[in-house]
Amino acid sequence: MVTALVRETREETGVVVAPADVRAAVTVHHRSPDGGACVGVFFEVRRWHGTPQVLEPQVCDAMDWFPLDELPEPMVAYCRAGLDAYRADARMGVHFQEAGDPIAYDPAADRLVMVPDHSNHGAVPKAAVRAFAEHAVGRITGWTDVSWAREESRVWRACGAEGGEWYVKIHQNQRFHQREVAALRGWAPALGAAAPRLVAADHVLRSVVLTAVGGQSLHGAVHPPAEQRRIFHRIGQLAAAIHTSAPPRPAEGTLPLGKLERHLNGARHHLAPGDEAFIHVTAQLAVALPALEAVPTHGDFQLRNLRWDEPADTLYVIDFERSESGPAVRDFVRLSDAWDGRPDLFQAVMDGYGRPFTPEEEAQLTVLSVLDAVSGISYGVVHSDPELVERGRRTLARLRAAH
Repeated sequence: MVTALVRETREETGVVVAPADVRAAVTVHHRSPDGGACVGVFFEVRRWHGTPQVLEPQVCDAMDWFPLDELPEPMVAYCRAGLDAYRADARMGVHFQEAGDPIAYDPAADRLVMVPDHSNHGAVPKAAVRAFAEHAVGRITGWTDVSWAREESRVWRACGAEGGEWYVKIHQNQRFHQREVAALRGWAPALGAAAPRLVAADHVLRSVVLTAVGGQSLHGAVHPPAEQRRIFHRIGQLAAAIHTSAPPRPAEGTLPLGKLERHLNGARHHLAPGDEAFIHVTAQLAVALPALEAVPTHGDFQLRNLRWDEPADTLYVIDFERSESGPAVRDFVRLSDAWDGRPDLFQAVMDGYGRPFTPEEEAQLTVLSVLDAVSGISYGVVHSDPELVERGRRTLARLRAAH
């Protein structure tokens, strides 16, 4: 569909559109007065090259710009339905015309029904956040809710009147807000283009404005084995860049065992036989482990927070709200699930990282992975998230097999 849009836009108007600038806007399930049905997909394009003009006069009488609240007449009712849904920030609409309805839009026979989007928290942020963002970057003409379904944090992609693009985020609590701001003001700039830049922060609103980064999330992405190894090598390099972005500090504190029993109570009914005994043995061994020096860590270093831009050959990292100082292996806890059963990917990460784990790091990685698995299962049960529960069970099974 995007290929067709790019081709037809150039053939019919002379305007050149890059595929990366095409955004899905509205889908309309339409039935015409004669009973024929189709599904129409409406797209939004905010950047292009060239001046629109009529290049196919045999099928087009004229072309012009119109405000959405002053659309021309007559207009095909189906096209009007798509624009009305877009104006209302609906992602989907049903437009079933009845026999005898005119092809042209008639307010008296408006058949558009917008489908509620239960995954959409809100088309735009509240007024105070909009004002904060526009004070930072200028007038914003488009908002798209791109919040991650699992988290309580809210994220919008904001498109500026002059074509710029930013991300506006509201953190779910002050702790996450302070962590992300501290990382983006502190060590993250050392990553260069691999991380977004902090444009503005408001501690009262717990909100930030960030520059946009490119690429697609690696969560669920499929690549050929050779490309996977290349990407994982770059992941190792990025992890090394994070951990060396500031000088290391002396070892601090002990492993976070304080919440283990509470999380275990929430996860117990979803553990496999033998899991609980393994968890307790691991916790007992953790007490004797030496503390490791503290470095900057991302805290949620996993595929969903890594974006790969293949044309630009660039890897990006996002979401710093769990960033804090700690042992470097902290950042490999959730990533290790991605190389399970693929020793070639693990080796690619280590090659990119520039060194293998020390025996002390391997021991701490096991403990931290067990703690993360238990807390993930407990959280997944409470929040009806089977993916987290399954990941935690899979991690425990893998660690038990290895030990």
